[in-house]
Amino acid sequence: MTSHSNSNKRIVLTGGGSAGHVSVNLALIPVLRRQGWTIDYIGSETGIEKELVEGLPGVSYHAIATGKLRRYFSLRNFTDPLRILKGVGQSRRLIRRLKPKVVFSKGGFVSVPVVLGAWMNRVPALIHESDYSPGLANKLALPFASALCTTFPETAASVKSGKAVQIGSVVRPELKNGQAARGLGFLGFDGVKPVLLAAGGSLGSRALNGNLRRNLDELVRRFDVVHLCGRGGLDPQLESKAGYRQFEYVNEPLPDVLAAADLVFSRAGSNAIFEFLSLGKPMLLCPLGRKQSRGDQLLNADSFVRAGYAERLDEDSWSDEAFLAKLDLLHRERKQYSARMSQAEAGDPLDLLLRRIKDAAG
Repeated sequence: MTSHSNSNKRIVLTGGGSAGHVSVNLALIPVLRRQGWTIDYIGSETGIEKELVEGLPGVSYHAIATGKLRRYFSLRNFTDPLRILKGVGQSRRLIRRLKPKVVFSKGGFVSVPVVLGAWMNRVPALIHESDYSPGLANKLALPFASALCTTFPETAASVKSGKAVQIGSVVRPELKNGQAARGLGFLGFDGVKPVLLAAGGSLGSRALNGNLRRNLDELVRRFDVVHLCGRGGLDPQLESKAGYRQFEYVNEPLPDVLAAADLVFSRAGSNAIFEFLSLGKPMLLCPLGRKQSRGDQLLNADSFVRAGYAERLDEDSWSDEAFLAKLDLLHRERKQYSARMSQAEAGDPLDLLLRRIKDAAG
C-alpha cells in the first residue's frame, strides 16, 4: 500500500463488474504514474477489477461493499440496497481520508457509491460512458458528477444535463504493440490458416460459446480458432482439439493474440469493439439482446455495421449457415473492412481524457 499523506496530485479511480468497466482505467494508470499522480482504486471485494488492478505497481486498492440493481426479480434485490448504502459510507470515509483532487469513474455498480462519496466530500467526479446509451449505474451517478465523457457522439447529444462531452474511445496503448509472430507462437498455430478470435467478454457468454463450439468442426477446417470463453467457460473435452485454443481470459499475451487474429467473433460491448476497431480487425458481432440487457449492445453493433466495420448476427435469428457465411464474407473482404477502419479515428482520446481530468482537478 502507498502512504496516505495528502498529495497535490492524488486521484481515485473506480469501475468494475466486467473487464470493460476497467479497461479505460488500465489505459490511464501508466500515464498517470508517469505524470506523478498518486493513484488509489476503489473497487469491489470479489469483482474482476480486483484481479486486474490489485498488485499493479503504484496503485493502492481499496475494497468496498457493492450491490447491483437488477431489472428482474431476485431475492438479492432486498439485500443489495443495504450493501450499496454500506458502500456509500465506506466511500465517503475513504475519500475524506485520501483527499484526492478528482475521482474518475468508468461505471459499473461499484462506481455509484464512489461518485456519491466524492460528491459528499465536494471532490469533482468525472464519469466515462463507452456505450451508445448510458447504463443504469452512470445514469444514477450523473447528477452527482461534474462531467460525463462519452465515446459515441450520439450519446453526448442525447444527455440533457449539459454535462456530456464526446472524447472518443480510449484504447490501452499497449494493445497496439502486439506482434503476430509471438501471438502465433503462444497459441501454437503455424500461420497457414487465418486466425479467428472468438470473445464473449470477460464474463463469458454461454450462448456465444455454445454457438461457436457447435460449429467447431466446420470452423477449424477454415480457421485456427482462439476462444476467450470467460470465467468458468472452458470445455475440458476440447483441450486437445487441433486448430482450437481456449482460455478463460488472456491478460499479458493479449496484444500478441490480437495481432495474430485476422477477424473477430464477439459480443458488442463498446470497449472491446473499439479495441478491435483501433487494430483494424473485421468483426462479426452477436450483441446481447433485450431479453438479457437494456439493448445497448444492439445500438453499438448497429453503429459499427452502418460504418462498414462489422457484420451482425443476432441470437434470436441465429442460423449456423448465416454464421459461417458471414465469417467467410468478412475474411474474403477483410482488406475493405480494414481500410474503412483505418480512416475511423483522428485525435487522441486518451490525451483528451487526461486533459479533462487535469481541468477537473484544478
